[in-house]
Parts: sequence; structure tokens; C-alpha cells
Amino acid sequence: MSAASPLAAHKQLRQRVAERLRAAILEGRLRPGEWLRQERIAGEYGVSQMPVREALKQLAAEGLVEHVPYRGVRVVQFSATDVEDLYACRAFIEGMAARYAATSITPEELAELEQLHARMSALVDNSTVGEYRELNRRFHEVIYAASRRSYLVRTLAQLWSAFPTMLWSNFAATAAASPPDRVAPDTEEHARIIAALRAGDGAAAEAAIKQHIEEAARQLLAALRGRE
Repeated sequence: MSAASPLAAHKQLRQRVAERLRAAILEGRLRPGEWLRQERIAGEYGVSQMPVREALKQLAAEGLVEHVPYRGVRVVQFSATDVEDLYACRAFIEGMAARYAATSITPEELAELEQLHARMSALVDNSTVGEYRELNRRFHEVIYAASRRSYLVRTLAQLWSAFPTMLWSNFAATAAASPPDRVAPDTEEHARIIAALRAGDGAAAEAAIKQHIEEAARQLLAALRGRE
């Protein structure tokens, strides 16, 4: 056994705690604004407080939780302003990725986009909203990966690792259902994105995905403000 083994075991434990907490947040079992007490989590997970403390630091770096001075750590809670800012960033960065993807995407990647689009189009009600959102995540992932731009890929992978799913589940209005006027436009917008990529038209691909993301933001904000 090497001297590094205890350190490696500690890192693995911290990672397992982080994974469990991350899943609980993304699946809505830990709600926005909920306080995460180290003692309680350590007892529930059967670990000491040290890996819990380190896992919470990792999740804070990912933007899933926040440290409030003199109070502790809580799950991030988004405001309407946060929604506007996050979607504006996504629209700009994903637009760039789509422009590059139009000239580097492979036939296999285009075929996967078509398959994902067909599967999403077949999901017609809110009983399948979770499946739809996972397929949608993969749809966008294929596009930004096809850009072959490592910084864009890393940045968007970090955004998509949490925020789109967490953002919609962050609000009661959209946790279990998409806005009623969103499904059909979403399908049409995906089709336009695929067409632009297939044509190798970078400008059209960039415009299509930016319009798609901006429209999703508009619908989410309308759903939220309609319930204020």
C-alpha cells in the first residue's frame, strides 16, 4: 500500500458526498434556500464532518450552494434577474459554439441530433417532462461538443451540469411542467437548428440557437411573473 492511499480514500469519500448532495439538489430533494448543516449531513451519510465540509466547498465552486457569513451554507435560490443573466450568457456562448459546430459537426452527430429531436417530439405531456429535459440536455451537449472548441465545451459543460435542470426545478411554476406555450415552439426551433447545422451555415446556426435560448428565457420569466 502506498503512503498516498489514505489521501486517495479521503478524496473518494469527499467526491461521493459531493455526488450525493449534487443529486439531491438537482432532483429537488434539497430545495432552493434550504440550509445544509454539516452535522446533520454527516450523520445521515455516516461520515465525519470533514468530507462534508469539503464537498460543500466543491458545490459552492460549482454554483449549486452558497456560503452565507455567520449563518452557514444553503442551496442557491434563483431570482428572475438571475434567470435573465444566465440565459443571456448561455445564448451568447452557445451561439458561438453552434457557429463553430456548423463547420465541424460529423454525420454521426447530426444523426444523433435527428434521433433526439424525434424522441423529444414524441413526448407530448408533462408526465414525461423529466425525460424531455434530459433529452434536451443531450441535444445541446452534442452541439457544443461538435464545436471542437475546448474552452467553450468546458464552460458549457459546467453550465449544463446543473443550471438548466436546477433552474426550471427551482421554481414551483416550472418544476414539474413546462410552460404551456413552449412545447411546439421548442420542437420547431430544434428543427431549425438542425437544418442550419446540416447546411453548414454557421451564421444561421448561431442565430437559431440564440433565438431558441432567448425564447426559452422569455417563456420561463413569463411563467414566473404570472405567479407573482
